[in-house]
Amino acid sequence: MKVLFYQSSTDAAAWLHDLARALPAAELREWQPGDHAPADFAIVWRPPAEMLAGRDSLRAIFNLGAGVDAMLALERERPGTLPRNVPLIRLEDTGMGAQMAEYVTYAVLRYLRRFDEYQAQQSERRWQVLKPHPRERFTVGVLGLGVLGIRVAQTLASFGLPVRGYSRSAKQIDGITTFAGEAQFDAFLDGASVLVNLLPRTPDTEGVLNARSFAKLARGAYLINVARGAHLVEADLLDALASGQLSAATLDVFHEEPLPADHPFWREPRITITPHVSALTLREESVAQIARKIDALMRGEPVSGVVQLERGY
Repeated sequence: MKVLFYQSSTDAAAWLHDLARALPAAELREWQPGDHAPADFAIVWRPPAEMLAGRDSLRAIFNLGAGVDAMLALERERPGTLPRNVPLIRLEDTGMGAQMAEYVTYAVLRYLRRFDEYQAQQSERRWQVLKPHPRERFTVGVLGLGVLGIRVAQTLASFGLPVRGYSRSAKQIDGITTFAGEAQFDAFLDGASVLVNLLPRTPDTEGVLNARSFAKLARGAYLINVARGAHLVEADLLDALASGQLSAATLDVFHEEPLPADHPFWREPRITITPHVSALTLREESVAQIARKIDALMRGEPVSGVVQLERGY
């Protein structure tokens, strides 16, 4: 069994070391330009088009992340990059669910208890008690009910918060009021106090966090974006903050990363910025999951996490 690897970061050697231990029977090699030798599986993160194009004999391509938008964007730009009839398989959770739930819960509770405002008061040396938002009316809308979205929604509900969830197709989740499809999108947004975005990035979801969506939320609502920067219309967020339609935002993802030093978000005190850390890919857990799936595929068994290319996730 031949496994081809590409990872466009500085820790590629660590990935190769762990993969070699998890797949001792595999002939593992790191792809280099000009390598057109056969392979059974490819394990990649943001590969160049030439690595995968024409490799129709691959049994599967594993993406080192839950989001596959970069791979699909490459296919749109360079049709034929993804070999025909070769499944693209994304990571599922691998420790990301707990991290994402922690990040979003922290951000929501920070706004519920108004700690962001206390932080601003501290800089002014001002001592003033602020009344917390009424918990029973502090409705949180989770946009996207994949593995991570469900984990986030259920965690928030455990704090006694009213939680809504939105997905493309209908889902039933205990303790969560669910909405589905374009016809129910406005009802999902209507009067929500916090909007948490966990949607996959597809051509249909780009720019979904816009002035129209913000206007449907409760006056003074909050935004938390932990999905992709392309979901947000940046000028609309700044306008919504200026008008008071939104009170604050927590952003972990951006159109351009790292966020440029001259970007206006840095100068807006009501925007909390983190450097794409809401759910980091954990190498040990990811390697173990990939190894299990490769073993299953070698036995002719189906695996989960196969991307539906027409949907984009």
